[in-house]
Amino acid sequence: MPNYQGKRAFLELLRQEGVDMIFGNPGTTELPLMDALAVETGIAYTLGLNEAVVMAMADGYAQASGKLAVANVHVAPGLGNAMGMLYDAQKASSPVLVTAGQHDQAFSFQEPILWADLAEMARPLVKWSIEVTRLKDLPRAVHRAAKTALAPPMGPVFLSLPVDVLQESEDIDLGKPTRVAAGIRADASAVASAARMLASAKSPVLIAGDAVAQSDSLAEVVELADLLGAPVWAEGIASRATFPSTHPLFQGHMQRLSTQIREILKAHDVLFSIGGDLFTQSLPTNSDPIPTGLKTIHLDTDAWELGKNQPADIAMLGEPKVTLPELTDGVRQLLSREGAEHAQMRREAVTRGTADKLAAIRREAENLGNKSPIRALALMKTIGDLLPNNAVVVEEALSSADRMRNLIPSLDSKSWFGMRGGGIGWGLPAAIGVKMALPERPVVALIGDGSAMYTIQALWTAAHCKVGTLVFVILNNTSYRILKQRMNAMREYAAQADHYPAMDLVEPAIDFVALAASLGIEGNRARTLDDVRELLSGALCRPEPFLIDVSLDRSFKPV
Repeated sequence: MPNYQGKRAFLELLRQEGVDMIFGNPGTTELPLMDALAVETGIAYTLGLNEAVVMAMADGYAQASGKLAVANVHVAPGLGNAMGMLYDAQKASSPVLVTAGQHDQAFSFQEPILWADLAEMARPLVKWSIEVTRLKDLPRAVHRAAKTALAPPMGPVFLSLPVDVLQESEDIDLGKPTRVAAGIRADASAVASAARMLASAKSPVLIAGDAVAQSDSLAEVVELADLLGAPVWAEGIASRATFPSTHPLFQGHMQRLSTQIREILKAHDVLFSIGGDLFTQSLPTNSDPIPTGLKTIHLDTDAWELGKNQPADIAMLGEPKVTLPELTDGVRQLLSREGAEHAQMRREAVTRGTADKLAAIRREAENLGNKSPIRALALMKTIGDLLPNNAVVVEEALSSADRMRNLIPSLDSKSWFGMRGGGIGWGLPAAIGVKMALPERPVVALIGDGSAMYTIQALWTAAHCKVGTLVFVILNNTSYRILKQRMNAMREYAAQADHYPAMDLVEPAIDFVALAASLGIEGNRARTLDDVRELLSGALCRPEPFLIDVSLDRSFKPV
């Protein structure tokens, strides 16, 4: 067996697993790794100026590339800084190997500065978490971690790497990677039952979730939706594009309150969720989201999601890419001529309704076009009209996101990335990771001003790495507007006094253009939609990142 020093073995193991980039922020316990990187040519190290930035970049890279991403953080405080973004990665099922340097084991019993049980810290947010205590176990640990992160349902994993393990030398067998074949077909009898239920449905509805994008099965969902003439909703909190937004059956995002969900579903007799959650909601209500009598079919790659909150009449564990063709063929064979005619009528009716809805949204956006300050809906229409078909949108817009998916095209599984977990600060650095994974495509990040300030230092990495055409659009309403909206809806003290403490980002106002310049990114302010058109058109032609600070309307009360 060859002799390896732990730090060189670790990099060789990552290369075996297809890793060519580490996102990190090093400290003293990472110095062995950094020393090995000084003579490493096959793996690049991308520096982020905070562990939250590092984690979100790795998350974006993992989602956009489909590969194992690596995030390297520094002992307990560094892992703590990363935890909010690690939560987002968990919810998005991102295959990220998170590593942290740990003190020399001979020193750990003394509980030195920065020491903690790192594996225990990470465990609630990852699929597998362990500290490697012997060099001879390092190959097995790395291969097991990579296999686990990439096996369905994908998700982050964690390795704690003590300094002494990385510094030791020993004769070791590096082994080789294992990949779990992901093409899991759902049970044949369940597929047949689902086909019968859908073929006999009078008014079916589909929800397309992230499992669709992860298996790149938008075309398969389109085929089934067209066959059934069924409207298709994206799940309420989606991190990916799961259905072409320009398709006449696409309805936009499912709502996130039980009362609103129930209102949508009451017109239907069969619900088929394809990798979509049923249902992640924002606030509690006294209403059940599923109307009485609605039959439910649920297909997912994660057994935990099946029947988790809402019972499923048919629950299928399987990947959409390989299960949907069989299901669609079954429906096609079972549809009578009368059933096919009804499906055609449904398709035509949904198409007319979608066209009418989209026309109404666009009219509303156009009517808001001359308002000052800029209204969010008018801004989204302007952006949507300007983006090329190959553009990628990374969205953390929160209160400005209303009907955005109806106005901004997303045509393939890598055209849209959103903040699935809800931990804010994700979008700005995630956009950098997405861009690094998709260097040939222009990326536009739509980021709220409050969200941007959690991870604004990520701009330095974008400039330092010369990532190419990446436009950061700051949706600047100088406030935590979504909190004001929800507090106002409570109709209690704040609403009565018209006073919303600690929710305004003024006195002083944040100068995003100056901040960007200090971090190496050129930018400018947009106070009108004409400014937006000029700046965005120019930025999409630039070979380097650019920031646009858009002054948005601050109002938050219902009109």
